[in-house]
Amino acid sequence: MGAQELHPDPQDGGAPAAPAGIVVGVDGSDHGQCALVWAAREAQRRRRPLHIVTAYSVPIFAASGLDGGYATVDDSVIREGAEAIVKQALEKVATYDIDATASVENGDASGVLLEMSETAELLVFGTRGRGGFVGRLLGSVSSALPAHAKCPTVTVPLICSDRLGETTEDRHIKAEQAKAGHQRVENLVVVGVDGSEQARVAVLEAAAQAERLGATLRVVCAVPQYSGSLAWVPAPMDRKALFDDIQVTLDAGMEWLRSHFPNLPTESELRDGSPVDVLVDASRHVELVVVGTRGRGGFTGMLLGSTSDGVLHHAKGPVMVVPDREDPRLADRARFGPVLGTA
Repeated sequence: MGAQELHPDPQDGGAPAAPAGIVVGVDGSDHGQCALVWAAREAQRRRRPLHIVTAYSVPIFAASGLDGGYATVDDSVIREGAEAIVKQALEKVATYDIDATASVENGDASGVLLEMSETAELLVFGTRGRGGFVGRLLGSVSSALPAHAKCPTVTVPLICSDRLGETTEDRHIKAEQAKAGHQRVENLVVVGVDGSEQARVAVLEAAAQAERLGATLRVVCAVPQYSGSLAWVPAPMDRKALFDDIQVTLDAGMEWLRSHFPNLPTESELRDGSPVDVLVDASRHVELVVVGTRGRGGFTGMLLGSTSDGVLHHAKGPVMVVPDREDPRLADRARFGPVLGTA
């Protein structure tokens, strides 16, 4: 087992070094516990340190009357509660072979985690949180952060608590789990593509993750019936020609991918349907779904961007969102066949 350390919110201006490795946001909720377990497993898998963080804001009240002004409350009780949450989180990951640290931050949770994304390798959080005194660390954060973080993010929905060995008293989640029954999780990583440069960045990250998991990578391109420029397609033959063109590009992309990951089992799938529906359905029974932050739009129906947002809100398993960034491996893509232009 690795070392464990708690860094309280510094009062003297001497902030600790920015965290590297895996950063996970917790707030004492079941959602945060699921994210914590997933993050600890990932830190052990990557052999990287885990940093646990919670954030809180001190309420400010406006006074009324002749002596009107603003007043703040003593934050000592709030901080003590937040410190108890991260100490409990440290205890929960003590059995993992990782170096774990934790900190309590004073400030907006989204801002705190966004700043940490500058140095972190990966940010992990639940899809929504408890609210209350830790200031809704999760929830609004899980909606805002993936689009702006500087590193990949993973959101872990509470619905997959059973696959992580966690329990919940949320009656809605328990009812949904009972209705779905036991879902066997396939050793697959699924990544959504739409022919854009941003999607190729997501594919490379998904391939690296599949290697860590010893999993097969499935590259999925889903084409909705009517979306954007697809509305003008008048006949089935036109749609068949469209699919044929996409398949040629997808096959070329797979050859390029295999050149960089020659030992990784890979497969591709071209689907007729809504990208959100296809990826959400896949999230029920695979290890991870991966998408980019934005895409080309156009004939493949904006697979990334609005689709990644839709997948995040409805996924039944962990979802990784990969930000757009430079990668030297993108330079040789054109050598393997047709490449779609960017929007």
